[in-house]
Amino acid sequence: MASLQDQLLKSGLADKSTARQARADKRKKQKLKNKQKQVVVNEATVAAQDAAEKKKARDRELNEQRQQELVKRSIAAQVRQLIDMNKQAKGKGDTPLNFTHDNVIKRMYVSDEVHKLVTQGRLAVVAYDEGYELVPMPVADKIAERDDSSVIHRADDTAAAPSSEEEDDWYADYQIPDDLTW
Repeated sequence: MASLQDQLLKSGLADKSTARQARADKRKKQKLKNKQKQVVVNEATVAAQDAAEKKKARDRELNEQRQQELVKRSIAAQVRQLIDMNKQAKGKGDTPLNFTHDNVIKRMYVSDEVHKLVTQGRLAVVAYDEGYELVPMPVADKIAERDDSSVIHRADDTAAAPSSEEEDDWYADYQIPDDLTW
């Protein structure tokens, strides 16, 4: 089936130059129409893309939480292994070793030798499961690097004991009355 233009040319109602001119005009109109054509925004596609982005963000967040949980478990396993491998015997003694944990005074009965080692700063008390264990100070340092809350008592903590010289200097500006009797 021939186009209308071909039929008009055969019948002699139109000539080749007008046909060529008509085709050129048609192409120009089509180009102009394509340039001015607005991009049709499909709301369903935009909604689907937003949903996909939200899902990706949620998946990233969940993956990060899983990674943090794995790191916590790994650290807890390392602390547990350090304590298992290096825990010291408490001895069969009646000497109480007092220390605080969560603002509660706890008591552990140890031998005199072990008590002396703890007070000298050679052993530290660490939390282990529901109880407490004694480990050497270098091991306590390694445990504190991983989880500071596991180390309960260290005798080398000097921040708790204020200097008596500082207290004396504070009172240096005040005169002591001579008539004070004790």
